[in-house]
Amino acid sequence: MLVKTFGSAVYGVDAVGITAEISVEIGKDYFLVGLPDSAMKESQFRIETAIKHLNYHWPRRKIVVNMSPADIRKEGSAYDLTLAVGILAASEQIRNPEALSQYIIMGEVSLDGNLQPIKGALPIAVQARKEKFKGIILPKQNAREAAIVNNLEVYGAETLTEVVDFLNGDLKIEPTVVDTRAEFMDNVLHSEFDFADVKGQENIKRAMEIAAAGGHNVILIGPPGAGKTMLAKRLPTILPPLTLAESLETTKIHSVSGKLPKNAMLIYQRPFRSPHHTISDVALVGGGTNPQPGEISLSHNGVLFLDELPEFKRTVLEVMRQPMEERKVTISRAKMSVTYPASFMLIASMNPCPCGYYNHPEKECVCAPGVVQKYLNKISGPLLDRIDLHVEVTPVAFKELSSSKRAEASEQIRERVIKAREIQAERFKDQEGMYANAQMEARQVEEVCAISDAARNLLDRAMQKLQLSARAYNRILKVARTIADLSASEDIKTEHIAEAIQYRSLDRENWAG
Repeated sequence: MLVKTFGSAVYGVDAVGITAEISVEIGKDYFLVGLPDSAMKESQFRIETAIKHLNYHWPRRKIVVNMSPADIRKEGSAYDLTLAVGILAASEQIRNPEALSQYIIMGEVSLDGNLQPIKGALPIAVQARKEKFKGIILPKQNAREAAIVNNLEVYGAETLTEVVDFLNGDLKIEPTVVDTRAEFMDNVLHSEFDFADVKGQENIKRAMEIAAAGGHNVILIGPPGAGKTMLAKRLPTILPPLTLAESLETTKIHSVSGKLPKNAMLIYQRPFRSPHHTISDVALVGGGTNPQPGEISLSHNGVLFLDELPEFKRTVLEVMRQPMEERKVTISRAKMSVTYPASFMLIASMNPCPCGYYNHPEKECVCAPGVVQKYLNKISGPLLDRIDLHVEVTPVAFKELSSSKRAEASEQIRERVIKAREIQAERFKDQEGMYANAQMEARQVEEVCAISDAARNLLDRAMQKLQLSARAYNRILKVARTIADLSASEDIKTEHIAEAIQYRSLDRENWAG
């Protein structure tokens, strides 16, 4: 008997429909064709053991399984349930094989017949609705994630027996239903961090507010214990809350990489990723034999924090340059090419020198001559060129640390950031995919960042006196535009340019002596 069951293969952050054609006929042996990988070839042993354990009959006949389309590689163990149900239907142990055409069926089967969660349940559910299936049957742990997709019946099962009984009509499984919008609104603003926890550092908080308002990348330079990491961790709390569309897009990336928490439905807060400096370039940008999203894609719509930036391998840092500009990364292999979104804010931190105390107001730097510059040279000019704000972080005085006065909360800062982003959204409404000042190209900077003669003279004098490099010019104008937006000012004023100039520390040719 020949039956067809349906599944999906995940490529990038999208899914592709897969048909499993299963024939049980006279003969012997098990044949699996259609470009399966090793994990899928091993599925025979898992499925056969589970079927016998649950007192079903494993056909002692010739079983031929064809995974169509045959030119797409099928990877992983998520097709176990697809094949198990198909074999049971083809051997007439499922009384209603016509029901199989109504559902996408996916799940990993344990030897005892229990179902294990799969990766990519959300894009698979999206594809199921697109292909007009009635519903999707998958492990119970993935049900809430898939139920985000409306107009699709989502059935979560715990065992293979439940799936068979459901298809036979002997068991009623209630479809999983979630109110996506209500649950999203209940959780979107919850955060464990708050800028109110940070004592002092008002000038650094101001720089972080400007970065959040304009989507600018930031590098924090300061001695150990000055609060760089603490400030960086709180940056997502002042960014505008995720929209539902952004949340869905972010959830898809975390779903296909298997990073969603157990029984999670959505990513509610903006991601904050902080990889260790021993990370490889593939782990950062994505890739591998079976391409997976890297840290920059897992940071999509959020923040990527690189602590101790000079300690990262230079090759790792250099591979970020193109994704930072294009806000996506394409992984190319001989037989396939996948594109992952990578629109993130980069926050980096570093000590000013190996000992950490160069330019410290109280402690003396013990580094030898030339060591400071050599340390800074670990970071390439092209990478620094993509970082808009260079902020020097100074130690917090004891008076401020011991003060009982509560600092401004993240919620108050976020309100100002949202207002500035609304101004930018209106400014770039005709530019598809552009939502912040940091994304402007040189031509747009010229159009949007017109300045008065007085402001131009100030910028000219600053570039000469502080020996700023030429690459600082556009960055200063972009940051000044954001400062003006925070002030709800239509024009970029002299004071906006003056403040923006402060945030180009590493462009000073004599910064490190």
